[in-house]
Amino acid sequence: MAEKIKLTPKKIVLKGNSSKDSIAGKISAQKVQQDQKREEERKVQPEQPQVAAQKPAATSAPATAAPKRPAERVPPKPRTVFVQDERQPKTEAEEREVKKGPNVKPGADKKKSNLREDILKKEEHKKFFIGQKSRERGRPEATQATSSVPSRIKITEFVQVGELAKKLNVRAPEIIAKLMQMGVMATITQSIDAETATLLSAEYGCTVEVISLYEETLIQEESDEAADLVQRPPVVTIMGHVDHGKTKLLDALRETDVVATEAGGITQHIGAYQVTRPKGKITFLDTPGHAAFSAMRARGAQVTDIVVLVVAADDGVMPQTEEAISHAKDAKVPIIVAVNKIDKPSANIDRIKQDLAKFEILSEDWGGTTPFVPISALQKLNLDKLEDAILAQAEVMEVTANPKKRATGTVVEAKLDQGRGPVATILVRNGTLKIGDAFVVGLEGGKIRAMYNDRGQSVKEAGPATPVEILGLSGVPNSGDILNVMATEREAREIADKRQELARHQQAQQVKKVKLENFNETIEEGKVKEYKVIIKGDVRGSVEALTSSLEKLSSDEVRVRVIMGSTGEISESDVMLASAAKATIITFNARANAKVRDVASKEGVEIKNYSIIYQAIDDMKLAIAGLLSPDISERVTGEAEVRQVFKISGMGTVAGCSVRSGFLKRANAIRVIRDGSVVLTGSLKSLKRFQDDVSEVKEGFECGILIDNFNDLKVGDIIEGFEKVETQRTFEEIGNK
Repeated sequence: MAEKIKLTPKKIVLKGNSSKDSIAGKISAQKVQQDQKREEERKVQPEQPQVAAQKPAATSAPATAAPKRPAERVPPKPRTVFVQDERQPKTEAEEREVKKGPNVKPGADKKKSNLREDILKKEEHKKFFIGQKSRERGRPEATQATSSVPSRIKITEFVQVGELAKKLNVRAPEIIAKLMQMGVMATITQSIDAETATLLSAEYGCTVEVISLYEETLIQEESDEAADLVQRPPVVTIMGHVDHGKTKLLDALRETDVVATEAGGITQHIGAYQVTRPKGKITFLDTPGHAAFSAMRARGAQVTDIVVLVVAADDGVMPQTEEAISHAKDAKVPIIVAVNKIDKPSANIDRIKQDLAKFEILSEDWGGTTPFVPISALQKLNLDKLEDAILAQAEVMEVTANPKKRATGTVVEAKLDQGRGPVATILVRNGTLKIGDAFVVGLEGGKIRAMYNDRGQSVKEAGPATPVEILGLSGVPNSGDILNVMATEREAREIADKRQELARHQQAQQVKKVKLENFNETIEEGKVKEYKVIIKGDVRGSVEALTSSLEKLSSDEVRVRVIMGSTGEISESDVMLASAAKATIITFNARANAKVRDVASKEGVEIKNYSIIYQAIDDMKLAIAGLLSPDISERVTGEAEVRQVFKISGMGTVAGCSVRSGFLKRANAIRVIRDGSVVLTGSLKSLKRFQDDVSEVKEGFECGILIDNFNDLKVGDIIEGFEKVETQRTFEEIGNK
């Protein structure tokens, strides 16, 4: 029995394998249940991969009946999985291959599942943030921006739209839209004034503090210690009328021939020279005497200590002499009168004293305080007395300076040299100027690379009241600009940049001041004509003086407009600008090369060259006169009396007339005069002698007259013929501004 009991599992196993139909049915039912379960799981979690079908249990026998040695006695055979199509049976391994696909490595299902989970998480995060941003876009944008707007910002007089947007933490397009609502059209790179920026910022609840850009460009000079002050040479400006001997006097003092280098013997631009005499040093500024250089002479008076007024003893006080007196008095500078050309037989010193007394300049022997020194620059007479008077006046004035501080100076003259670049003549006012000093002058900055004295000699430093020519500028400054030495080159560059920014803003504001409606009215009325010019000169002072002189020629009818003024040779760009603006190029000691002249010829641009400015002014007057509207006057040519009146159907009223004086022309205008009053001003439609049309009827002859669009002629009316006469006007006939 025991053996039979032990063999029971064998019988059960064999029994279980005896019926293939029963096992296949169980496996098929189990597989259908598993497929249904997987389908339900796929609907709930579609992202999870399908799980391969597990092997069904080999038997449903209880655990107590587990066989001990089935593997040893009966090797396991691969079980067959029956699908609906029983004609194509597949093993479990083949089924897994179908589900996984070909070339799937072990563990690929797990990796693919993890990858799909990562992609799903990223998609969920993306959807979340996109939804969050879309919800934010749905909110009012101003509310979101306003929440981060600062309560207070600082700006200068002008601020760019983009910069203002950054300060307010607001998007630039929103700022531009606000400006459009305020009637201001501006792009992100354009600037608006502080007033507009303040109004716009107030809408966001932000207070604006305006910082003066001009104040940031100012430079505080160092204070002087009394112990550091020393006596310096006086700065003397020589002024006077044309050809009264100013340059000849300076030539005699310097013992050099400056006159020979000047065109026509007339000084064309300011020169600064230092003269060493036995009794001390004197710095001279030689300013031109012609009226064209009023601005240059005014600058000379601003930097000078003493004015030497040169008056020719044989000529007396002239218009430029009066201007020089005015400049000296405005600058509150003492005057020393040098009565020149006393060697001429017609010299009259007393007349000079009498003429100057009208301007409250009284000589010392007339009870005044102004020294009068009679001299002859040509004969070098009494030059020592003039020097004594200058040094005595300087001693009374106690002109001092501190050579230990950073240098300050004034631009006497500046130009663009082709070989050396921007060059400026500087008169040191205080301190000591040295090679290597970083400086700012006007809108330009730089570092001194080289210095030359008035004799052309290289120097390493220049003390107070010393004129020097410097190199190392970033650009050409204007005459009269102040030079300040800075601690570092970076500091000088920052101040120069701020000054240039301020200049750009100020220039833009000047353009905006021109009102469009006033401009259109002027154009429509055609009252003002423009003569446009481009000025090129050898030095900046000459360009400015010529610009000032030409602009003064403007009148109510013709305006001289200087489009551009610069130093250096004429370039092709200058010619193209003149062509576009229909302007004339006026040069002063500046030339154009052959290529530029060819371009000017092709473009039809006129280039006028001058070496003496008053010649340019005289030619400009003629050009302006050519633009003036001519004077139009009426000249009566003759009179005819109406003797008979005929009404002709289809023609109108024909008057039979007799010419009493002069002649009547068919082309002339006529007036109908009745009882001393003009009843019509018109023109003739027909003029006949008998049956013939004629162009003219002279005195004593009769004619038939038909007036255009007028039939109310009466016997006794006077028909007066007249013509308009144009007379070309001259420049002197208009009132200059």
